[in-house]
Amino acid sequence: MAREEATSADPLDCTALAEQETPTSADSWFGRSRWASHCYIFQARAVRIGVDGVRTLALSHDVTDGVEREVARFLDGPPAVHERRGGIGRLGGEGIHPDASERHLEDFYRLRLAGESRIASRRAVRLEIEPLDDQRYGRRLWLDSSTALPLKQVLLDERGRAVETFQITELRDPRLYQGEIERLSRNDTPSERPWRPGWLPDGFEPQTIAASDGSRGEVEQRIYGDGLATLSLFVESVSGQELLKPGVHRLGVSHAAVRHGELGGRPRQVVVMGELPPSVLQRVAESVEWRGGQNTAASSRDSASPP
Repeated sequence: MAREEATSADPLDCTALAEQETPTSADSWFGRSRWASHCYIFQARAVRIGVDGVRTLALSHDVTDGVEREVARFLDGPPAVHERRGGIGRLGGEGIHPDASERHLEDFYRLRLAGESRIASRRAVRLEIEPLDDQRYGRRLWLDSSTALPLKQVLLDERGRAVETFQITELRDPRLYQGEIERLSRNDTPSERPWRPGWLPDGFEPQTIAASDGSRGEVEQRIYGDGLATLSLFVESVSGQELLKPGVHRLGVSHAAVRHGELGGRPRQVVVMGELPPSVLQRVAESVEWRGGQNTAASSRDSASPP
């Protein structure tokens, strides 16, 4: 299998952020928040409220020699630590340059300013982000008026119902990194992989992931995003291991669509995950095809049930 290899791309110059004027529109505030999420060094406390209850977290974002490191540590419930390194956006849209993301979003979301508020003892600007179709979720976003760092986000499903709230409760001494942030790009394109999704929501494009994350044993991964939302697509060869049950499953605020079928002459498991409508994830999973004309729809219908 081909692997995705990460290489250096044009860096982000964080010193330019301090020279920009205060944003005056929803689009410019959103673009500024993308820069801020990469360029500010900070520690924070946060709370996440979702279908699985309330969790508190300790967050940190650091930049050392131009390389980002973000750590999220859950402080209650089952112990868990999540770490990300190197040019990955905190609110989705991996691999899209901050300047380009706001232009890209205009085709799929309507952004508007909705007044000011107070979050974590800081003045915040509120953005309403409304999808222009039924293929993605909406958001309410509160940005720190001083740094443009995201202080609160409410994720809204296709019916406009809140499915998750993530809120910073304490933001400690955010400091702008004085230098450039390394970015990653991929050498490969989707056509260089033997499998691909035959359908994606409008605007979803391949995103940058590190080589070590693109393939793990028999599991191959791709990530696609529209500048705000992302979905992860996994394809795994079936060789006697326990399989997931076909269909759609809830995973906290996300969903996962699972399909079993023959691809490339071998039985495989396809899993599509993301904070998107379940019907969208299921359609992506059913569309995955192997280069060379495999009849994936027929293979899917003939797939065996899991143990």
